[in-house]
Amino acid sequence: MTIRFAPAISAAALACCLASPAFAAETDAATAAGPVDDTAIAAPATADETAAAPANVTRAALTPAIAPVDLKTATGQEEETPAITVSGSASLVSDYRFRGVSQSDEGMAVQGGFTISHSSGFYVGTWGSNLAGWGTFGGANMELDLIAGFKLPVGEGTLDTGLTWYMYPNGASETDFAELYAKLSGTVGPIGLTATVAYAPKQEALGNWDPVGPTVDPGDKEDNLYLAGDATYAIEGAPVTLKAHIGYSDGNPGLGPNGTSVAPTGTYFDWSLGVDVVPIEHLTLSAAYVDTDISEAEANLLRPNFATLAGDSISDATVVFSVTASF
Repeated sequence: MTIRFAPAISAAALACCLASPAFAAETDAATAAGPVDDTAIAAPATADETAAAPANVTRAALTPAIAPVDLKTATGQEEETPAITVSGSASLVSDYRFRGVSQSDEGMAVQGGFTISHSSGFYVGTWGSNLAGWGTFGGANMELDLIAGFKLPVGEGTLDTGLTWYMYPNGASETDFAELYAKLSGTVGPIGLTATVAYAPKQEALGNWDPVGPTVDPGDKEDNLYLAGDATYAIEGAPVTLKAHIGYSDGNPGLGPNGTSVAPTGTYFDWSLGVDVVPIEHLTLSAAYVDTDISEAEANLLRPNFATLAGDSISDATVVFSVTASF
């Protein structure tokens, strides 16, 4: 009896050994696929992931007969979302454009910042960039922004309100100013939309200290209003996002302390069209065409402050390239 059943037992054992790897592969594939979240944008599959999944295998075929047990869920030990999160980024840009106007003498800039967010919606952060320096538009050699705000859901969108304090270390104190902002963002189908209102109350940094004309009024205080609209479109199946922006500035028509100004010609439009490409996670390559409606004649009235060291207007059209790493 023992000799008679040995071949049968050996054949059964061999069949189980051959079947086990196939079942294990199916289980791993199903686990890797994970649940589909319609509210999130799925990251594009890598070449290895695409090659590993047979094209003719359905999701049902990849599901094991008995679902694996999640011990954390079964024991009530699900991982909680942290109350405080930290995010940030560092960028290298070919030109620092603030509302269409170059702040870096149309030269390269290194930028970076981080944000600390609480689950309640409150956040604080900072951001900085090098500037053109003394003698050209921008005043100091560096801009350092301090930011505090609050995000809350509004209908199907998000309202983001806060305050930005623009600081210029090693520059005159009169160049620092504060600006309130409110941003309402949401989606319409595949398109993301954001409307922005930014208002800076009357401050010396925004004053008309050296207007176009004979009158000089050091210590003058003015306010500034900025309206903007932004749209994004993520191309399905590709790590590419198309972007469009238009902004409108309304402020003083001259120069403030140290030749600075948020709206140097009083009122003007700025706009841009760009593209973001994410070749790998946390890395973004960007290119954008940036322009304003500030004429050459208007720029000439503000020279030499409103010009590069080479004498070119700092509000003319350009293409800005950037590389950004985020965490």
